[in-house]
Amino acid sequence: MPAFSRFLRYFMVVGRTGSIRKAADELNVSASAIDRQILNAEAEIGMPLFERLPTGLRLTAAGEIFMAAGGKWQKALGDVQRQVEDLRGLKRGHVNIAVIDALTKGAIPVALAALHRRYPGITVGVRVLDSDAVRNAVAEGIVDFGLCFEPQTIRDITVHAFAEVHLGFVTPQGHPLGALPSARFSAAADLPMILPAPPLAVEHQVRVLQGAAQVPLDRVASSDNIGMIVSLVREGLGVGVLTSLDVATEVAEGSLSFTPITDPIIKPMTIALCTAAARTPSYAADIVLGEIQQSFTALGYAKD
Repeated sequence: MPAFSRFLRYFMVVGRTGSIRKAADELNVSASAIDRQILNAEAEIGMPLFERLPTGLRLTAAGEIFMAAGGKWQKALGDVQRQVEDLRGLKRGHVNIAVIDALTKGAIPVALAALHRRYPGITVGVRVLDSDAVRNAVAEGIVDFGLCFEPQTIRDITVHAFAEVHLGFVTPQGHPLGALPSARFSAAADLPMILPAPPLAVEHQVRVLQGAAQVPLDRVASSDNIGMIVSLVREGLGVGVLTSLDVATEVAEGSLSFTPITDPIIKPMTIALCTAAARTPSYAADIVLGEIQQSFTALGYAKD
């Protein structure tokens, strides 16, 4: 961070820790240097930024204002640094992305590994969130881009590519249901079922199907984690209900089967590659975005 931001850097850490000593330890600078910066700033604005208490420092109203603005200032400084690097043509930088749980295996990790081999100077931070949280993180600029379900519910994002994925039954190899090319949801009647739980996006579709078909389900387990549902199906506990994307790797390996559910009441779910509409991606983010978009196309179901 540039030298002109020294006060901001010191102030933000003191505000977060409530202690000049702790901030000094974290920043590896002297406590007196931090104290001097804060006292100079307080003298300049004419009011205290902290209350000095026996237990530590507490932000005043003015300090709260500085703290809120500080986060925006730090982000702006980071954006400026990335833009300067873009001008210099440097293929390095850090990119933050958010993905849903279903994308933690398969094409996306493969694409990121390939990207690192081509651009070793670019680092990537990957957050795994539920679909609503991914959309919000993109819209609020917390991440550079994200992959989520049903993006049309957020107006502040731009969709670069999207894919349609279908809901279906997930079964171990050899299960009679897995031999069918497709099935209605009523085929699950009286079968032991492992069902998705909120906040998984497919949970709502399962509730819609159950309500429309009035099918008695033998729910032996439920989970809000795709990996757990897949593991329970592997162990033979029951039949799972997930999307084709959730088990693409296992189906390709031959360890599980996927049978699309064809009830007309449900439509394919849309997964989208999104950025914030009001934010221009950095040079590094644009490189990563392009790599991920290519991986979507390679899967054969992506659309621009």
